[in-house]
Amino acid sequence: MNAGAGLDVVPPSVELPPRAEQLRARVRDFVARQRAEGRIVPHCDAWLSGWDEEFSRALGARGWLGMTFPSRYGGQGRDAVERYVVTEELLAAGAPVAAHWIADRQIGPSLLRFGTEEQKRRYLPRIAAGECYFGIGMSEPDSGSDLASVRTRATRADGGWVLSGTKVWTSGAHHAHAFFVLARSSPAREGDRHGGLSQFIVDLNAPGVTIRPIRLLTGAHHFNEVVLDDVFVPDEQVLGDIGAGWHQVTSELAFERSGPERFLSTFPLLVSLVGELSAVGADGLGPAGLRELGSLVSRVWTLRRLSMSIAAALGSGRAVDTLAAVVKDVGTRFENEVIDAARLLVATPPAPGADGGFARLLAEAVLHAPGFTLRGGTNEILRGVVARGMGLR
Repeated sequence: MNAGAGLDVVPPSVELPPRAEQLRARVRDFVARQRAEGRIVPHCDAWLSGWDEEFSRALGARGWLGMTFPSRYGGQGRDAVERYVVTEELLAAGAPVAAHWIADRQIGPSLLRFGTEEQKRRYLPRIAAGECYFGIGMSEPDSGSDLASVRTRATRADGGWVLSGTKVWTSGAHHAHAFFVLARSSPAREGDRHGGLSQFIVDLNAPGVTIRPIRLLTGAHHFNEVVLDDVFVPDEQVLGDIGAGWHQVTSELAFERSGPERFLSTFPLLVSLVGELSAVGADGLGPAGLRELGSLVSRVWTLRRLSMSIAAALGSGRAVDTLAAVVKDVGTRFENEVIDAARLLVATPPAPGADGGFARLLAEAVLHAPGFTLRGGTNEILRGVVARGMGLR
């Protein structure tokens, strides 16, 4: 692909059909009732830190998880744009969606594409019901964003494979049932580090699995280090083909990097910021403040349009890895800029212990911000992905 051709990869803008807007109205009504009952209290970064299995089951009962799965696997057979409407409404509300998030976002689509019939029937209906939770076993210590450098080994054994190694940043591993593990099943050939990698579905309660917490600055626990010490994985738990792990995992990353969570982690803070500034009024805010606020609102709208277009493209089977990297890079920088604007435009300092409102949301955003541009691949690495995709390197 040359640089000029890179301009042609942007999918067409998506216009929401009436059924999607009707669905949005139902989700907003549900969210409003949950807020009134105290079941939703807005938080920043709730898609990773807000673990609430009861809430996930409530979504599953309404058919709002596994929405794009075929009905035979417990899904609704809806399109990707309808699923997008549900997820963005929940993110905008700061709802506690962490329990099901990874399973619904990328595990389900990967199982549909690469899984065996037995794997699909075992996991997909439970994911759609909000009863089965997954983690991701990609990153490793001392590897940074170099995913091809994984050192976790998969050694052939009678009836399966034995896995040994360590994974880090595995969100929710201490609660989840299983995770996908990328491991080296055969030595890399010279000049081809991507060969010899495979994916395995590993039970997080299996013998030999040790889960160690990695706590945030807040003291909260949702990241983990997972150590695999000769963990046996039967052949029926191999995901896809042995040796095809790189192709599989990069297709999975498009789902991970392009969704609205990449620019809506601090959206509850943005909403609260608008509320704080409304009390001041345009005169009190001044031209510079108005420009800053207008810039944030226009950019979140632009990111949303791009992210929704990518969701529709992924739903139709189109490869959009480069654009997914763009959303993640630009979106996570935007999340930090929301924090900067909040600190610049409002004199209220962050207060982690506040009961609610602007001060607490600002504190949550500040303390979670170091992870924004790291998770899902560092922004520097993603810019390299974009450059390669456009033929610039």
